[in-house]
Amino acid sequence: MNALWGYFWPSFAAGMAVGILAGAVAFRRPNKRVLSLAIGVFTTLLLAALWHGPLGGADRFARQVENGVRKTLVYYEMTQVSAHLHRSPLSRDVLLSGPADDFQRKGLVDYMNQIPGVRSTRWDSGEGGLPLIAEGLAVALLGFLFGLLLAYLVELRRRYNAQWNW
Repeated sequence: MNALWGYFWPSFAAGMAVGILAGAVAFRRPNKRVLSLAIGVFTTLLLAALWHGPLGGADRFARQVENGVRKTLVYYEMTQVSAHLHRSPLSRDVLLSGPADDFQRKGLVDYMNQIPGVRSTRWDSGEGGLPLIAEGLAVALLGFLFGLLLAYLVELRRRYNAQWNW
């Protein structure tokens, strides 16, 4: 299992489960639709944030990606080069530092970008990219919308079958 699957799948699944439940309530009770959808979105974001922080999803993700980065550096015998994920906030950008010529720098950037979970690689310590928690929240909201779609389809089927009461 790669790092992306291990980090984003629980957020997507939690969002989908909440979306199904919120959609089931919202589509059957039109007068409470806005409230149930708002509570569903809030719950989805809360579960994704809990997964990122206290439940350790971000730490597990960072550990897996940095392990892959270290293995790549050892494989290419570049042990004097150090690499880590950008922190504060955690993102999927790898920062490299250490002695290397221009050819090695370009090659290492290309190899690091192929590691699952890495969005980009660079040698300077500038600003990081999109924080990992923002990506996790977006994936959770996508799961919520997918759950709403499933709940809507179930409700359509229920309403269609309700007309056949012979």
